[in-house]
Amino acid sequence: QVQLAESGGGLVQAGGSLRLSCAASKTVFRLNTMGWYRQPPGEQRELVAAITSGDSTNYADSVKGRFTISRDNAKNTVYLQMNSLKPEDTAVYYCNARTDDLWGQGTQVTVSS
Repeated sequence: QVQLAESGGGLVQAGGSLRLSCAASKTVFRLNTMGWYRQPPGEQRELVAAITSGDSTNYADSVKGRFTISRDNAKNTVYLQMNSLKPEDTAVYYCNARTDDLWGQGTQVTVSS
């Protein structure tokens, strides 16, 4: 049973924008801090951004000012708006529900120079 379903990845030129979405079940969404992680080719997975059920957010230094995480409680969905994308943002992006340690299947983001 898929509990986190991601969408929105793709290929974009440097300077462009993408929005990732992660739909969760109602229970998972309500009880968890939701986060986005990424794993560049040949590297370890890293936290990009997270948002608590109370809408507190934190970001990796590398994306501050460019990425915005948000959640829509009515749709049980968390978003990652990515602006001013750089080639170094290229990675597989994963949605995470922290408390339940759930992961999405991943979505590829590729930024061309």
